[in-house]
Amino acid sequence: MKVLLAKPFNMSDHIQPSIGLGYLASAIRKEHEVRLVDCIKDDLTIDKFMALLKEYNPEILGLQCYTFDLPFIRQALKAAKAFNKDIVTVIGGPHSSALPEETLKAEKDLDFLFVGEAETGFPRLVKAIERGANKTDVKDFSDIPGLAFRDGQTIKINPNVIQDDLDGLGLAAWDLIKPQEYPESQHGAFFKQFPIAPIMVTRGCPYPCTFCAGSLVSGKKIRRRSIDNVLGELKMLNNDFGIREFHIIDDNFTMDKEYVKDFLRKLKALNLGMTWAVPNGVRMDTLDDELLGLMKETGLYMISLGIESGSDEVLSEMRKGITVARIRECVNKIDRAGIDIAGFFILGFPGETPESIRQTIDFAAELPLKRANFFTYLPFPGTESYAKLLASGELKDVDWERFYFTNAAYVPTGITRKELKSLHRLAFAKFYLRPHIIMYQLKSIQSAKHFGFLARRFMRWIVAN
Repeated sequence: MKVLLAKPFNMSDHIQPSIGLGYLASAIRKEHEVRLVDCIKDDLTIDKFMALLKEYNPEILGLQCYTFDLPFIRQALKAAKAFNKDIVTVIGGPHSSALPEETLKAEKDLDFLFVGEAETGFPRLVKAIERGANKTDVKDFSDIPGLAFRDGQTIKINPNVIQDDLDGLGLAAWDLIKPQEYPESQHGAFFKQFPIAPIMVTRGCPYPCTFCAGSLVSGKKIRRRSIDNVLGELKMLNNDFGIREFHIIDDNFTMDKEYVKDFLRKLKALNLGMTWAVPNGVRMDTLDDELLGLMKETGLYMISLGIESGSDEVLSEMRKGITVARIRECVNKIDRAGIDIAGFFILGFPGETPESIRQTIDFAAELPLKRANFFTYLPFPGTESYAKLLASGELKDVDWERFYFTNAAYVPTGITRKELKSLHRLAFAKFYLRPHIIMYQLKSIQSAKHFGFLARRFMRWIVAN
């Protein structure tokens, strides 16, 4: 079979490889022809994407689906079916995992979707299609893990299988991803060395944060790759693709401190000379002095933290399991270890007031952070806060085309969208318009090209907003 796997085009300013698609490619490439496309990196808007699809002419089109990808996906599915009515269309990712029935009912040009991880189920779907399975014949698909499909007017969703042996997945198809070709516009915006590759070391998240839907895809159980498997991947990326920095994008990389310490000791012994970061964040209450020391010794230059709020009341509503005082203590510990810190904050969480938002803005400026990112709250489908807003009637029709962290897609009762956007701009201004912070950012710029990406990000997040 010919299979095209694509990361949709959207307005994201984080241009980095999709290792999720890379793992799916590895799962099927021994028996099928597969091509990976990153529409953001290659600037493939819908017309350009369709030109590529017609040129490659795959039998199966698979699309990664985050909520903000829906507008592009809808266009791509419709255009693909108009080009070839027999093409099999599949999506997977956080949005389809959160709303499988609603998504299949809404997207008439979509044949299948996956709920949760798809490395086990997707190869079986491709094999079934290769055998000539009829899309309307339920028995051909009833045993494929995680698959959702139509049975007449009914939506069927098969139970998924979570694979404990992450080594058994193999490595992402890096030769198809081509990480060395990605631009200087990574998740964390700044970096020490280039080129960069993201890697996954663990999967799963047991925490109950009400705004996050991460466990919908990877489950609540923490699973780990073997340390040798991870180190082998890093050596390969360094030797074969010239990668000089890696970003661990796990939700809970530091959950098992002894595992991480063992990994870092062995990484240090390899002496690869690679720098690294955790741009997706780590739980600050999992860090101790010994672990922080090893992180710094092995090339970690910045830790990202999901601080979220400067209000104990809001943190409690978010079910973060941490207080403002404890946050301050943990951040100061990291600062004493000589590691730079970036903080993530959410503005406009349900129930917030202008006063609690200003509390968060002031808190961010008080902490010894080098960078901060302020996101307006998004009601992600599948989260506890999303369900509460639906149940209360506060959230009705969501405009998925506005579903970006800068757009204030949701506004708490008692605040206008204009006020929330003004507070969003105030947060960036109060944090970044300080001499020592300005100098730090300027010193961190690596090249004229890197400056260009940062300038565009600034325009999108601050000026256009």
